[in-house]
Amino acid sequence: MALLLPDPAAPTAPSVADGAVLVRGELVEAVGAFPELAAAHPTARVRDWGPAVLTPGLGNPWGRRLLERDYHPDPREEIGVEPVPDGLVGCDDESRYGASARRGLQRMLGFGVTAVAGPFERAAVRTAVARSGLVALMGVGPGGSGTGAGPGVGVGAGVGTGVGTGVGTGVGVGAGSGAGVGAGGLDPLVVLPLEQAVHGRVAVGGRADFAVFPVVPASAVLPRPGGAVPAAGGCLATVLGGRLVYRRR
Repeated sequence: MALLLPDPAAPTAPSVADGAVLVRGELVEAVGAFPELAAAHPTARVRDWGPAVLTPGLGNPWGRRLLERDYHPDPREEIGVEPVPDGLVGCDDESRYGASARRGLQRMLGFGVTAVAGPFERAAVRTAVARSGLVALMGVGPGGSGTGAGPGVGVGAGVGTGVGTGVGTGVGVGAGSGAGVGAGGLDPLVVLPLEQAVHGRVAVGGRADFAVFPVVPASAVLPRPGGAVPAAGGCLATVLGGRLVYRRR
């Protein structure tokens, strides 16, 4: 059974088994049990991600180091996909900073990250963050988000989007099996509990920033109330401002 966790950081916040999120444009219009939302909005587009956990998107607190010191390789360089620690130290090429940051931000989406901490000193990095749609923390303004009027319902821990025609598109790159391992990596869930990793909450009237995660096997950890724990190592889908910007293929 799927689990919706609208506010994991609040110990008393309720969870919703077989929950769903209704999105209109860039905002959350409703949260609740899927059967009720589906009955109330029979024409909404439905996305079902199966047994999973839907939570607010994650915040990556190591953004400045990841985007302004570490280098994110271009696949054409054939040196792997993992960030190269301090690979940008001593670099004066602004375009190299920008290209690396764009690739790093795309990979963050594959881990359910919807907010990244600065501040960022490099203009190319600030531009990349602003254009990515991720919320920039610590004084840097958020990027743009999609618009549209069509509603959508997420089944269980699914994602519903109502952007333009209501058909979501997946962007970004694969998560990678070893990415984010160690403190300060691309995947906040490797080193932070969900309660500390999430940014914001899924609330009616708020911006539709959330992520859908596979479930940790019940035998691996003690379950949360509701019986599911989101797994580290990459998400199933990431939504920014109502746009489906990443989905696992």
